[in-house]
Amino acid sequence: QVQLVESGGVLVPPFWSLRLSCAASGSIFSIYNMGWYRQAPGKQRELVAAITSGSTTTYVDSVKGRFTISRDNAKNTVYLQMNSLKPEDTAVYYCNAQLGPKNNNWGQGTQVTVSS
Repeated sequence: QVQLVESGGVLVPPFWSLRLSCAASGSIFSIYNMGWYRQAPGKQRELVAAITSGSTTTYVDSVKGRFTISRDNAKNTVYLQMNSLKPEDTAVYYCNAQLGPKNNNWGQGTQVTVSS
């Protein structure tokens, strides 16, 4: 199992940029597939971006070209760079680390609010 702590969520105006970080501890970070999810009020949690242990990335269509997920295995950290933020990006963002269906780990979440 791995423990995850997210940081970086704040209130920003539209079109600003923000970088979220997720620090992992407790296991071998480099072998985990990592993901950023978000959940807006009244909506289901959705996968925003994912990066495999081999650094292959995927994105939900609504953030393609604006968000970038990356990982630094030396620092046991995964990042989500968010550019050109929109009000509809407002949500609690959660970090996820998965190594098979019985090893699925979540952070506590960090609030991102995009508003003028």
